[in-house]
Amino acid sequence: MADMDEMISNQEFIKKNITTNDGEPVPYRWTHGATDEHLGDGILVYSLIQHMRSKNCVCIGSGGGYIPRIITQARIDLYKQGIFEGNGDYNWGDIVTTYLIDACNGIGGPNDLDNEESFFRKTFYPRFIKSTSVDAYYNFFVKQDIQIDFLFIDGDHSYEGVKIDFDLYSNILSDRGIIAIHDTDKEYEKGLIISEDAKKDYHKFDGPSTFIEELGPEWKLFNFFNEGILKSKPSSTGLTLIQHA
Repeated sequence: MADMDEMISNQEFIKKNITTNDGEPVPYRWTHGATDEHLGDGILVYSLIQHMRSKNCVCIGSGGGYIPRIITQARIDLYKQGIFEGNGDYNWGDIVTTYLIDACNGIGGPNDLDNEESFFRKTFYPRFIKSTSVDAYYNFFVKQDIQIDFLFIDGDHSYEGVKIDFDLYSNILSDRGIIAIHDTDKEYEKGLIISEDAKKDYHKFDGPSTFIEELGPEWKLFNFFNEGILKSKPSSTGLTLIQHA
């Protein structure tokens, strides 16, 4: 008989490596509905990377680096499971390349993404691009002819910011590539439960939710909104997955 005390997700590992920095909550994890032992909507991202076996993954903005951790860990696990081949080093180049774009300009709050000695940078080895998303697109991705398998948009939350990120980077999406846009649930503010320490980071952004309503039939949308399902528990601020129709 199976040991029902065991879980597929290792809570001790999640708390130690994904949802905290040396015991302190990863900034903005609450926007994903995550807690110390619960990945929130991060489990969707993890599952997508595992299922689609995505190699070139790009995060535009990240707050505290929560989603880049999830993406990188999914590919590390693919290597350990024998799906990806590698050289045994956690700095695997093309095998687990997570490109993280952030101008670190203070918009949306402080972060330590550009600190090479941070827990995040030393543990997950992101390919960090300190730049605006527009400059990174033209000066890095286009010049190197990089195709993206998974794109996570979580940078400039204005309508104009989300639109330009989508319009640019969708041009270099691979055939089976997926775009995820965060903070797309316009109803989440009505019932969102966040901790007192997270409230200081909270900002209202309606650009993502407005933008996804205007996408045409050439795109397939899948909204994952869980606000209010369990009223006493944290919920995500909304995640929308988009793929070519």
